[in-house]
Amino acid sequence: MRELFELFAVFARIGAVNFGGGYAMLPLLQQDLEKNRHWVTTEELMDYFAIGQCTPGIIAINVSTFVGYKKKGIPGAVAGTLGFVFFPIIVILAIAMFLRNFADLEAVKHAFAGIRVCVCVLIVQAVMRLWKKSVVDLKSFLLYLAIFLLALFSKQLPISIPTAMLVLLAGFFGIVLGKEGKEVAK
Repeated sequence: MRELFELFAVFARIGAVNFGGGYAMLPLLQQDLEKNRHWVTTEELMDYFAIGQCTPGIIAINVSTFVGYKKKGIPGAVAGTLGFVFFPIIVILAIAMFLRNFADLEAVKHAFAGIRVCVCVLIVQAVMRLWKKSVVDLKSFLLYLAIFLLALFSKQLPISIPTAMLVLLAGFFGIVLGKEGKEVAK
């Protein structure tokens, strides 16, 4: 029971300061869950983000569910998920009740503009960390470039490619390129 409460408390703390969504939270998760607690490896965390991207729901919540499940099965998944959403639900309800009255104030507009800049920095930081672990050779760079270009120009293509499809395509080509590399090595 203590471990379930710890999962709840850790994810409640992370959820309380999670501004900007899943990718913005990656540096915090890496520091807390990977480096401090050793609950996950970098590779596991990247896998959880990839799976969280192509499954229904919010990436950050999905990741808390995956980590909780890894630690304590279904009860851990529930504890991690509930912990992560606990404070945000309270904050969102409070903001919803008062934002209507304050949204037009210049100070509030400027505060949100500043928060958006900070979120961009956190996302760039997460991308740089992921880049170092993911783009490790020419094949992974070419796969990155292909998926990046598809994502960038998807709206200009005859049919728009959903993000989940890009993740699945990248996984498929990762398998193909991985097999090709093993066959060459034999």
